[in-house]
Amino acid sequence: MNLDLLISNLTNPAFLFFVLGVVAVKLKSDLEIPESSGKFISLYLLFSIGFKGGQELSHSTFNLEILWSVILGLGVACLIPIYTFFILKRKLSIEDSGAIASTYGSVSAVTFVTAVAFLEIQKIDFGGHLVAIMALMEAPAIVFGVVLIRIYGPKEASKGKLSHIIRHSFTNGSVMLILGSLVIGLLANEQQAEGIRPFTTDIYKGFLAIFLLDMGITSGRKIDDFLKNGWFTSVFAIVIPVINGCTVAALSGLVMSSTGDRFLLAVLAASASYIAVPAAMKIAVPKANPGIFLPMALAVTFPFNIIFGLPLYLSVIHLF
Repeated sequence: MNLDLLISNLTNPAFLFFVLGVVAVKLKSDLEIPESSGKFISLYLLFSIGFKGGQELSHSTFNLEILWSVILGLGVACLIPIYTFFILKRKLSIEDSGAIASTYGSVSAVTFVTAVAFLEIQKIDFGGHLVAIMALMEAPAIVFGVVLIRIYGPKEASKGKLSHIIRHSFTNGSVMLILGSLVIGLLANEQQAEGIRPFTTDIYKGFLAIFLLDMGITSGRKIDDFLKNGWFTSVFAIVIPVINGCTVAALSGLVMSSTGDRFLLAVLAASASYIAVPAAMKIAVPKANPGIFLPMALAVTFPFNIIFGLPLYLSVIHLF
């Protein structure tokens, strides 16, 4: 791993605000971001990334590389829940195994947002189509996780029609906003987009810092309960993202030439969902324990990725 990249990441103000949030919890401070404000900031970040991605996409020409990027992204989202499920079910229940497999096969929009900011610091460009790929990667993992639970678990393990679960995956708020913003950014001409650029671009990093402060507070509250589940889930929450991210970082060079595109796809493969999957599993697999898969994604995998993962995946891309 490039040491300069790691040091740069550790001194990034957005990351330091995340650390501040964790420290505040450990010191039992009453520091807190109001729930309504936190939700607004998360919606703003998704809107900003989606709109800017649409603007980038409007200047791009559809080609075979973009098509292969989409195919690779969807393939990764389908493969990860399958292989992780069979690892997990050796130690955990079928319901928990399917939920965790879906969590790590799906993607984290917040990790993606942080990765975009990381690329901007490194002055590395990326294609707007990666925003669309991120949104498309949400649903397949959820579907595969539920199907595996239905195949290997008792009949009552999962509830709800599969079509309803698929629909919910595509219509949950984060996916709807980022896809909608992508389309709006694609349709808006450059002069019209310029009018809201101060809102979509100039204040973006400030909002990201406050959002990561909120994520730090949330992570700090969940990590103690998570550690009670033992070594297996802790190791899984670090090792599996590294395997997924490094593998995609290396293999993506076969179909993609842009360093920024390869990096974002690797980050998506390494990330874990803690918004879409918990909402879907609450409906589809009520027996799955959110006290396991939610802290795994939020309190372990997310901070690991933003501290060590981002520079690691970029370093792998430079090697291949």
